[in-house]
Amino acid sequence: MNIGIDATCWWNNRGFGRFTREVLTAMFELESNHIFYLIVDQPLTELVHFENVKVVQVQSSRPTTEAAVADSSRSPINIFRLFRAVASCPLDIMFFPAVYSWYPVPAKLPTMITVMDAIAEHYPKLIFPSWRSRLFWAIKMKCAIWTSQRILTISNAAKEEIVEYIGADPELIDVTSAAPNPEFQKISDEARNIAVREQYKLPLDSPIIVFVGGLAPHKNLHGLMDGFEKSVSEGCIGEVCLVIVGDFNGAGFYSNYDSLHERVQANPELRKRVYFTGYVSDEDLIVLYNAAIAVAMPSYSEGFGLPAIEAMACASPVLSSDRGSLPEVVGDAGIYFDPFDAADISRAINEMIGNDALREQLSLNAVARAKGFTWQRAAQLTLTHLEAMSQR
Repeated sequence: MNIGIDATCWWNNRGFGRFTREVLTAMFELESNHIFYLIVDQPLTELVHFENVKVVQVQSSRPTTEAAVADSSRSPINIFRLFRAVASCPLDIMFFPAVYSWYPVPAKLPTMITVMDAIAEHYPKLIFPSWRSRLFWAIKMKCAIWTSQRILTISNAAKEEIVEYIGADPELIDVTSAAPNPEFQKISDEARNIAVREQYKLPLDSPIIVFVGGLAPHKNLHGLMDGFEKSVSEGCIGEVCLVIVGDFNGAGFYSNYDSLHERVQANPELRKRVYFTGYVSDEDLIVLYNAAIAVAMPSYSEGFGLPAIEAMACASPVLSSDRGSLPEVVGDAGIYFDPFDAADISRAINEMIGNDALREQLSLNAVARAKGFTWQRAAQLTLTHLEAMSQR
């Protein structure tokens, strides 16, 4: 079978970009007789060693990773070039690893799109900065679903929200998974820990809670700070600091970094305890996960929660929202809270920091649970769903 794949989001640094890179690479390593045609708008050389992969590069005035974001738009001529590239390939089916980069393809070509979550539909004002971007997203999503035979998502919770908030037929939705890269693992390197802390100007001796992700409003970082501030004021957490890891500008998506930074600067106690690192490489992120007393996932909703499983693979327990996919992913490796309740967030923080025996058990649970999530499994599930679609 000839499988066309949109890989224009390969270079994105957010979760859907990582999913694209990891699941596709693992898929190409599986034993199969399929030929994969990757449609890209930037040079892609990482996959040249795969004999079953053919890269089709399309001329583009602006890469999709810059144009298909919340505060921008894509050129019709670039979309037409992508359509023409797909039409020129001898494809049996077409696969979009992320709906963010969707574009029309020939009507007779069976298509599967990946919808990571329904957060944009559930909390539109927290995702998009303007009515214009909300409208364009809604139109794109409706067109993508209307023209696709199947929808792929990454958790059962995400499937439920796609049905509820987008109105998709549950019979048309297949579920795969995500996973940590094998590089995310428990390490013991105090020299590296000190070097990374110095690089990002973090305190060398203080315990840290780490948040990793986009700084968008739906990530609920103000809620996390509400709970953290309450714990600090009650004297419950000693010298623990909060480290917020994420691109300040949001990589083209809605970011409330400015309001978060202003809040920290206005509060002397937070100013001593809250640190913003900006974007962090995977190499340094592994060190921060290992150094963390816990990783915080305070989101109102997640389609999967990739930072949680990455942190768990590094033996970090999770301070987790009880919404969306997080309970499904985190399981017995976290302490849960209501993300809309600052007192409950504070309660969870206090419990995580104040109960050493519980935290140690959660750390052991985290490593064990993370082993059940692999990109090989995700790739096999995804390929199985694609093969089943072609036989319908």
